[in-house]
Amino acid sequence: MPTKIKLGVSSCLLGKKVRYDGGHKRDHFITGTLGKFAGLVPVCPEAECGLGIPREAMRLESAPDGPRLITIRTRLDHTERLRAWAQKRLVELGGEGLWGFIFKSGSPSCGPARVKIYSPGGKAAGTGAGLFAREFLLHFPLVPGEDEARLSDPARRENFLERLITLKRWRDTLAMGARPQHLVDFHARHRLLILSHSHSHSRLLGKLVARIKELPLPAVYEQYQELLLAALRLRSTIAKNVRVLLQVMGHFKNRLGAAEKDELLEIIADYRQGHLPLTTPLTLLNHYVRRYDLNYLKGQHYLHPHPLELRFRNRV
Repeated sequence: MPTKIKLGVSSCLLGKKVRYDGGHKRDHFITGTLGKFAGLVPVCPEAECGLGIPREAMRLESAPDGPRLITIRTRLDHTERLRAWAQKRLVELGGEGLWGFIFKSGSPSCGPARVKIYSPGGKAAGTGAGLFAREFLLHFPLVPGEDEARLSDPARRENFLERLITLKRWRDTLAMGARPQHLVDFHARHRLLILSHSHSHSRLLGKLVARIKELPLPAVYEQYQELLLAALRLRSTIAKNVRVLLQVMGHFKNRLGAAEKDELLEIIADYRQGHLPLTTPLTLLNHYVRRYDLNYLKGQHYLHPHPLELRFRNRV
């Protein structure tokens, strides 16, 4: 990639001792594997807004105007303090050019989803997002956000990385200015990647791009972005990938010999059955792309979506 990924990360996941008990929750995938390819920007809402280390444990409690951040023992309400800090911090983070954010799961300030919300009496009252995570995701709708617990699933890791890198390329396209050819080029290079997430969204995006000269360009860009975001939120599956692999194989139908076709079909079948990782058929397809010099496929991000060293596709 031309530039390094830049990610916001909850500070405790980087090994910083900022938790309420003075400890940390270092995540070795983030600091090790991902840290080799990403610039990591630490953020700890509770410590940075001045609540101290260590500090009294807090939780989200239901209220008519939305969940409040309440200390469990002394019943202090830190909601407005954290929100005021968040508004300033979000402006600062806007200048960082973040590609994504990895939040601390379950945190009343940082958890992006499934954070426990209690009644004032201490009974479970549902789940929601931590105060800072909610403000962040509303302020930066194009920035993919996940928590470290969900990223322990290799398929979710793959999807997260694909999302943030694809959306970085989309932001780069937007920065070039609204031009029909810019959008056509972007879609052409991402068509197979989008298809691996959603056949229906790929079809809708293709129809939209085909009508680019019939519709107001700003509206086309807006609708394209909406559909692109919706597609990327859907996880790729083995069945979806097999559909794309067979479509790529179709570009070689007049070039490969019978034995080569049989080998490729056998490898795709083994991947379908879970015996091989996705990298195996992709490696062979990339070999044929180079051998036959197929420019259309050379430009497909599906075939090389992120640094090979991350080896995410070895597990999906």
